Amino acid sequence: MRLKIVITLLFVTGYCNAQSSVTNYMRNLDKRVNLDIKQQPISEVLNKMSKAGDFYFSYSGSLFKQDSIVNIKAKDMQVRDVLDRIFNGKVDYKETGQYIILRYAANHLTIEPENITSAEKLYIISGYVVDTETGKKVKQASVYEKRLLQSVLTDNDGYFRLRFKGEHTEVTLTASKDSYRDTSLVFLADITVKPEGYVDEDSEQGGEFLNSIESSGISRFFISSKQRMQSLNIPDFFANTPFQASLTPGLSTHGIMSSQVINKFSLNILGGYTAGTDGVEVAGMFNITKGNVKKLQIAGVFNGVGGSVDGVQVAGVLNDVRTNSKGVQVAGLLNHVKEKTEGLQVGGVANVVSKDMKGIQIAGFGNLTSKNLNGMQIAGFGNMTSQKMKGTQIAGFFNYAKEMDGLQIGIVNISGRSDGYSLGLINYVHHGYHKLSFSTNETINANASFKMGNANLYNIILAGKNFADSANVETAGLGFGHDFVFSNRFSVAAEITSQYLYLGNWDYSNFLHRFQTNLQIQLIKGVSIFGGPVYSIYSTDAPEGSSGKGYKQNVAPTKHDYISKRAKGWIGWNVGITIM
Repeated sequence: MRLKIVITLLFVTGYCNAQSSVTNYMRNLDKRVNLDIKQQPISEVLNKMSKAGDFYFSYSGSLFKQDSIVNIKAKDMQVRDVLDRIFNGKVDYKETGQYIILRYAANHLTIEPENITSAEKLYIISGYVVDTETGKKVKQASVYEKRLLQSVLTDNDGYFRLRFKGEHTEVTLTASKDSYRDTSLVFLADITVKPEGYVDEDSEQGGEFLNSIESSGISRFFISSKQRMQSLNIPDFFANTPFQASLTPGLSTHGIMSSQVINKFSLNILGGYTAGTDGVEVAGMFNITKGNVKKLQIAGVFNGVGGSVDGVQVAGVLNDVRTNSKGVQVAGLLNHVKEKTEGLQVGGVANVVSKDMKGIQIAGFGNLTSKNLNGMQIAGFGNMTSQKMKGTQIAGFFNYAKEMDGLQIGIVNISGRSDGYSLGLINYVHHGYHKLSFSTNETINANASFKMGNANLYNIILAGKNFADSANVETAGLGFGHDFVFSNRFSVAAEITSQYLYLGNWDYSNFLHRFQTNLQIQLIKGVSIFGGPVYSIYSTDAPEGSSGKGYKQNVAPTKHDYISKRAKGWIGWNVGITIM
């Protein structure tokens, strides 16, 4: 009964997308080229072959010495034969679309059957995988049937056993092992072919997936050594099926082949490991995907994706994408994308993008974009953009961008360069304003202030003291300003400040708010003078005569306006000097 259920789940409705495009043109390895090359490096020979045949080579830089010199003359010779002459059988070749993938494969395998059993709707094959040169049995080799999506690893004695349910006129076994050339062997029977679920036997998508999820992130703890070996042995074979179900990554309707299959719908009771999803994938705990995810992926704990995500990804704790993400990511703890992101990220604690972000990041604690941000970051604690930020950063405490073109709102805002606006208690621009001003006015005769930010919006930190025998005042406060720049020498500053006045005791609240406009004239580079009118509002809950001994009793001048019972206003003045 259990096998019948498995058979039902494994049905397939179409061929693999990669193969459908391949059958429309001549295989690149069969194309014929003409070459007459003397004393040129291998890399140049491969480049000329690819141009002559209208295809591309893909290979690791460590496959051969780039400066190795080659002499070769080929007239109307197939590409595979030219490659055999160049590499002398030490390199294996695989085709994927317009690419020929080269990989090291100096050794050769053979399959030696031991027992073949054929019964009604049952086919069993066992045997050994052997190194043809040494005669030794090869352990941890993958033996698989591409159409039926069944696979097994050889044991320490090189032994394998595969059992196929169904009616098959032939079964083609392929043996693969890292650093060996693949080998295939066809086993014939005399009954009708009714495969359980397959794509075309040459359906391969080599080079699309890098298997990075197997060696990085939390996902590596849930992938067994057998599954890692399987990916190493057969990195280029992928098939499409409409459905798969898993209890755990090792207990799947596709067995050990689950990491080679792309599914339309994937159901993982606890967790699963697949090649990709082009539809919907749901898991009680986790989804681990070697390649790409399209449309929807949901997990109770985490999603780990080695390729890219295009759609919606939801996890109770973590979403980890090793390349790009486009769409929506929602996680209870963290969203992490190793390359670029476009869309919306919502993280209960944090969102991390290792390259560019285009869209919106919302996090309970913090957001980090390691390169450029075009959009918005909102965080309970802090936002960081390591390169250029174009948009808005809003944080409960701090914002940072190396280059800021937009708006920052936070208690502390920091940037390297700024063409935007920073609104906060402290706004620091490394290549912006760092001005120290000394001034006097009608209320306090000695003031010092420090201005940080840029011409659009700068932050003012100020302190002052009124020196007098019987009218002392100490003050400190904050403010904001904007410079209207007319030329290198002339500008006008519009500033608002608010400061606390200490008048000999801490029993009462005394605040002075000033709205001032200063004409600024640069005398020499780094030195300016300024001056202009001010409208001041003094607000206090202190009764008359309550100031301490020696402190000013009446802050407002004789001529003033009554704004309210506790607030008075008047027109004053302000002059000073600025050092930059």
